[in-house]
Amino acid sequence: MVLNTRHFGEISIDEEKVITFENGLPGFPDCRRFILLQAESSLAEAENCMFWWLQCVDWPETAFVMVDVIMLMPDYNPLIEEDEMAGLGEYDPDTFLVYNIANIPDDIKRMTVNLKAPVIINTNLRKGKQIIATNEEYSVRYSLFDFLEQQAGNF
Repeated sequence: MVLNTRHFGEISIDEEKVITFENGLPGFPDCRRFILLQAESSLAEAENCMFWWLQCVDWPETAFVMVDVIMLMPDYNPLIEEDEMAGLGEYDPDTFLVYNIANIPDDIKRMTVNLKAPVIINTNLRKGKQIIATNEEYSVRYSLFDFLEQQAGNF
């Protein structure tokens, strides 16, 4: 399948790699089929890739920047109600991916990431869902730039 995307131009995708979000994403109910695109270009970098794109197949002009927050915050542990996981299958850390949607404005110092609502993907079933965590300490607009700056100061 060929998509004419806003950010990547014309790309060819493997339909077998399409991830289905049965209810779409909050605010984007018609965006139900996506593909993950890595920000880095080589397979060697894919394992250590922190930034990804969630490219919509249904509306190719729509794509979301996602962050593998666990690479930065190993203690990130969103608490999810069991019934919210319905439809994603039995949890298995080897087949479930957890990402967080980022907002990267023109001023990169204002970059934020949504820690409150992780995107969870079962790679075996090719199903995903954005779920609101019950943790009170997680914000919808967590300053990723401030966090990275703080971490740099700790070295």
